Amino acid sequence: MRESWRWFGPGDPVTIKDIRQTDATDIVSALHNIPSGEVWPIDAIREHQALIETCEPGESTLVWSVVESIPVHEDIKLAREGCQRYIDNWVASMENLAACGIKTICYNFMPVIDWTRTDLQHRLPSGGYALRFDQQKFSVFDLYILERQGAERDYSDQEIATARQLFEQMSEDERALLTRNIIAGLPGKMTDAYGLDTFRAMLANYQGMDADTLRNNLYRFLECVLPVAETLGVKLAIHPDDPPRDMLGLPRIICTAADLDVLFDRLPSPANGITLCAGTYGSRPDNNLPEMAKQFAPRIHFSHLRGVVRDADEQRSFYEASHLNSDVNIVGVISALLAEERRRKAEGLEQSEIFIRPDHGHQILDDVNKSVNPGYSCIGRLKGLAEIRGVVKALEYLD
Repeated sequence: MRESWRWFGPGDPVTIKDIRQTDATDIVSALHNIPSGEVWPIDAIREHQALIETCEPGESTLVWSVVESIPVHEDIKLAREGCQRYIDNWVASMENLAACGIKTICYNFMPVIDWTRTDLQHRLPSGGYALRFDQQKFSVFDLYILERQGAERDYSDQEIATARQLFEQMSEDERALLTRNIIAGLPGKMTDAYGLDTFRAMLANYQGMDADTLRNNLYRFLECVLPVAETLGVKLAIHPDDPPRDMLGLPRIICTAADLDVLFDRLPSPANGITLCAGTYGSRPDNNLPEMAKQFAPRIHFSHLRGVVRDADEQRSFYEASHLNSDVNIVGVISALLAEERRRKAEGLEQSEIFIRPDHGHQILDDVNKSVNPGYSCIGRLKGLAEIRGVVKALEYLD
């Protein structure tokens, strides 16, 4: 496996020198300073690449191998008139990345919002902190803070009554914090931060759009992108919707194995692949991660390895657990990925190793008192990477 580490650029509290000490070999990064829809120029790519790959004599080298992500402009998802310009710009960015030797691209097709959590510092019994999605808090936001038109249709009478009670118990500061957590532009979120009014307006753009319509808009985008990707030798790796279900009246279309079957039946291009995000898919109890890893093994170009623990009495709520202690069978997932690597190597494929990275580590030890990107503290991810390494070594030994 190619051990990679996500880096958000020069402003990331975890520096390239820090990452070098983890013994990871590859970097996952993006040009976050370029607005969605604009072309990533070759000069900007090479400048960012130099920040990552330039090192002193005797230092361990790092390589920018995976892009996460080139944002897909909202006009593409909405199939607005004139969106072809943004598709062409996305293709141009992909061409420029390939010219610089970067040929694995993670992306997503989530409308309006990227990954969503209600708590960015959920306190664990250990004293560390994790990311959490609390369905009751989310319903409070949707029903009584955002006051989304028609939201009550998505909840039972009991859920509405519980949300109302919780809302009334919250202080103004607690309501403001919940709002910021959901819409204020998390790391990894490829759109600008929103105020409530702007957020409502963005959601309104999708009013009446169903999953089939959004899926067809994804097809239109990929039908333009995939032929070029094949020519360039680029592998596209779509990330699942996080959490993987409809929310805020928005359709979500990459949530289950069935969704991936539909995608690949329609567009079987070898460039059309996935980011197997174990924690995201694993937040649904009907997703069997080891089985998905086996089923879609040839399509897996990148994997986020982490786990979640779902609430026993509310399976839509979860917190991000330790990498090896969760509801996700990470050992089974890694075993399937290693088997796929062996298959690729036996077939003589040029890129037999799968890029993996530890995902959303806990905020622990010295990082508790530091300013960190939520989910992307250094020590928690290093702990996760060490655990992943242990599983890999054990499985390789047993083979």
